[in-house]
Amino acid sequence: MRTDERTLAYGGGWLDRAAALRADPGWIAARLSDPESVLLPLWRDRCLVSVDRAPVRRSAAEAAGLCAAADETVFLGLDAGRAVFAVDLSGLDDAEARELAGAAEAVDVRVLVGGLGAAEAAVQAYAKGLLHWHRGQRFCGGCGAATVAGDGGHTRSCTGPGCGRLLFPRIEPAVIVLVEAPGEPERCLLARHRGAAEDSWSTLAGFVEVGESLEDAVRRELAEEAGVTVVDVAYQGSQAWPFPAGLMVGFRATAASTEVRVDGEELVEARWFSRAELRERVAAGRPLGRIDSIDHHLLWSWLDGRS
Repeated sequence: MRTDERTLAYGGGWLDRAAALRADPGWIAARLSDPESVLLPLWRDRCLVSVDRAPVRRSAAEAAGLCAAADETVFLGLDAGRAVFAVDLSGLDDAEARELAGAAEAVDVRVLVGGLGAAEAAVQAYAKGLLHWHRGQRFCGGCGAATVAGDGGHTRSCTGPGCGRLLFPRIEPAVIVLVEAPGEPERCLLARHRGAAEDSWSTLAGFVEVGESLEDAVRRELAEEAGVTVVDVAYQGSQAWPFPAGLMVGFRATAASTEVRVDGEELVEARWFSRAELRERVAAGRPLGRIDSIDHHLLWSWLDGRS
């Protein structure tokens, strides 16, 4: 089965997040003391893995010391009734974290994703994103007082007198777009971003700004970066992208003309590709987008003539 025919990477996480239960500190404490609960240790946004690069999973019974050494322990959800927690060992140095977790190395989940099942990749990315948020929200942005975790790690509360602001994990939505040329011949627009390799082409993407709909963001990004006016903006799908807090929302759109004017800042080059040209690239071993990104799905769907 080809990658684009499976669940998009970092999606397909089937944990029951138990939102109605995780707000109960007693319930969370009981799950942490349950020897059947599962702990997933991470270190500075990296998965701690075994020699064969399988993410380390420890039962609460065999790894009680993990939580004692952790900067933060957060509840992720229930897997067939067993609680799953992410444990942040970022306060330790690399060697200490690996020794405590019984791991061989610390690796970014994007390096591992090709060898993980959909559910495992989703859980590891979820853990990474949530722990990253905790490390960046130690203090209140309103009054500067320290914050403390609540709801099993899904909120933080300000401890400042007269403040008490409640903080939630941030999601930063971005749009990613496959643009088709108007009329014949059928072509799609790909761009080379500043800093990318000479022959590295991808779809266009950008963050959603305040006061925009997703479709507004598509039109603005294409106009700003490539000088392209688009019509018929159509939603294709979305993907969790916790690097550190993204949500990638995929679209197709049709250009009003084939004129392209790159901004020279985000993009250094853009051009139209036919299906034959993309097939030649595939045959030559050149990738169509990142294997773990929704742009891979958008490109393969267009290449196969699917919506």
